[in-house]
Amino acid sequence: MASVFALSIPRLLTAEEFYQIDFGPDLKAELDNGYIRMMAGGTRDHARIQANLIAFLMTALRGSGCRPYGSDMSVQTHDLSVRYPDVTIDRGSPGDCGEDIYLSAPRVIFEVLSPSTRDIDFTVKKQEYRAISSIDTIVFVDPESELVATSQRQGRNWIDTPFKPDDVSLPFLKLVVPYSQIFSRD
Repeated sequence: MASVFALSIPRLLTAEEFYQIDFGPDLKAELDNGYIRMMAGGTRDHARIQANLIAFLMTALRGSGCRPYGSDMSVQTHDLSVRYPDVTIDRGSPGDCGEDIYLSAPRVIFEVLSPSTRDIDFTVKKQEYRAISSIDTIVFVDPESELVATSQRQGRNWIDTPFKPDDVSLPFLKLVVPYSQIFSRD
């Protein structure tokens, strides 16, 4: 006699449901296509680069209508994914998101790579970010090699630049982020 096994398929979590979960002050997670993925802390170099970017951008963007945010602010990439980029330049107004739980009009995303997230940043997240109509530029920063790569929207196409030791141009803001600022050690 054949037995029938019932397969239990886990229900995917929506972004709306994810935002209702309180992970507490010590835990951080992303929603990755309906699944919760716990996030680890970064290295000293990762934190330095993130702080360098935010410090430079705070001053450079003053009066532009845009503001940089760190990884405490999320970007909802679609109904089943919520990401926490290392730095996001957003053009939205405070209050656009109801409870201000995610950024409403991200223009630029900076991802500081780590060995454990590099592949997903370059594949899954890159495609999710490209699908957001307000995003113009995605910047990948590699702390180990001290190189940067960009993916920039030009019309309906995306132009990728390879990793190199170079300044980062943000054409829509008429702003250049100097390579020396990104990797500054003092």
